[in-house]
Amino acid sequence: MVRLTAVDPIDAPEAAGGYTQALSVEAGSRLLFVSGQIPETREGEVPQDFEDQCRLVWTNILAALREANLDASNLVKVTTFLSDRRYADINSRVRREILGEHRPALTVIIAEIYDSQWLLEIEAIAAG
Repeated sequence: MVRLTAVDPIDAPEAAGGYTQALSVEAGSRLLFVSGQIPETREGEVPQDFEDQCRLVWTNILAALREANLDASNLVKVTTFLSDRRYADINSRVRREILGEHRPALTVIIAEIYDSQWLLEIEAIAAG
């Protein structure tokens, strides 16, 4: 089992919203870099609703982790690209639901997404 240690400095702003300022990974751990996952099924279907897209992206991330014999508790860094700031609250709620008490390092960026149908994209790094 990989040992992850939260690093939340007392002289920096407190992390709010289900993440940690930094996450230390025990030396010698295997790293898995998950490419940006998109809200598209294997058949090419894209849900219209943001929450459905967000859940599908997390389904795709969890599938990649599972294939590598890892799970959400192995995530050390998550970067989310949102097409619009108005999706931030839903994104946070779904992420916290998926991750539970686990708090990886986190970045959320408002950006233009590659395909105009996609409302978000998430990439991740896991250690195991």
